[in-house]
Amino acid sequence: MKTVLLRLSGFTVFPLLSLITPFLLLPIVSSIVGGDGVSSVISGQAIGTFAATALMWGWNVDGPVAIARATTPDERATVYLRSVRTRIVLMVFALPIASVVAAFVAVPEFRVEAVSMTLATALVGMSPAWFCIGLGQPKLLAYYDTIPRFAATLVAVPLLLATHQVWSYTLVLAAATVISLVLFHRRFSAGGVWLPRPLGAALRDLRSQRHTAGISMAGSAYASTPAPIATATTSPLASGSLSTADTLYRFGLFTVVALGNAFQSWTIEPGIANRRQRHAFALWSHIGLGGAGLVILVLAGPWVSEILFAGQASATVEVCLYYGIAFFFLSAGTPLMRNILIPAGRQRLILRWTLISAVLGIAAMLLAGLSGHAPLIALGMALSEAVLCMALAIPAFRELRREKGENHAL
Repeated sequence: MKTVLLRLSGFTVFPLLSLITPFLLLPIVSSIVGGDGVSSVISGQAIGTFAATALMWGWNVDGPVAIARATTPDERATVYLRSVRTRIVLMVFALPIASVVAAFVAVPEFRVEAVSMTLATALVGMSPAWFCIGLGQPKLLAYYDTIPRFAATLVAVPLLLATHQVWSYTLVLAAATVISLVLFHRRFSAGGVWLPRPLGAALRDLRSQRHTAGISMAGSAYASTPAPIATATTSPLASGSLSTADTLYRFGLFTVVALGNAFQSWTIEPGIANRRQRHAFALWSHIGLGGAGLVILVLAGPWVSEILFAGQASATVEVCLYYGIAFFFLSAGTPLMRNILIPAGRQRLILRWTLISAVLGIAAMLLAGLSGHAPLIALGMALSEAVLCMALAIPAFRELRREKGENHAL
């Protein structure tokens, strides 16, 4: 228990710092673009999040497991280099496509700002954070992910104030990302080659992770679409309100990620006798976090959004409620997937239900947007998370019972 608490503190504090610092930019960016541009900028962030998920492919899920199971530095270096090669291949396609989509969705006057935020957010997909998680060393996460982004944000503040150009943040973040990747490479994969040559090896890696990548991308599809759908189908005032709640929701997701990172290796590490108890502790912790997040979003969301966006836009209680419901089910479903079903090799099952929930949720969001009901777009996302969580609960508990039976047989 002491180990998991130490990991939890490390995997909470460092991601928190990296996520808080961009929020310091929100009042500045909001004052630059005004109320009409807020939804375009946030839509750019959402589209960039999906692009980052595409770049990560399946490495953010399969990668930590592969690193945790590797027994030598050479084995870990091989895993990391494979990930870099596949992500470089994906970057060639993901960044241009994401930029075009952001430009299409945004209010015409703010297309440059939307594309800039898309590219800045997409660069997160190149982070080696999953490698650090697999090693169980939060300090590495700080050195090669948190601190570079923190520094980039601090440098960007005076540039934004001086130039009033949102794209300056993209340039600074890109430079920080490249520097951190070079330093990481020199320490953990020195002598290895980044370029995907031969290309066939990278393509085989991409195919081998197609189910895991499909899970991540399908989940990101419905999680990233509320703000763009609202921006494209409703008024700037309505989409701005939803977009501010969307930003608060994404800020809260760091807690789910941090909790999941702390528990994943702790629940699946080999040779433990109390695995069932660890799974139960992880599940109840995520349920408690989900409930707390729902309450906080409803009670604090409206006035916090007013502060963060410098009075240019604010979230309503109704929208915050729907986002809170989505947060609850996402948190509760995280240990079912990451700690139980994925280690058990049930990726196809997860992918199938993720696709079903994504189709249902996106359809509901589109209907709500085309009808002019922006708050119901958020309800569509909550529907997706609820369907996925409840559908995966039954097979996850079956896996736990099967594992218990095997342990008794031994």
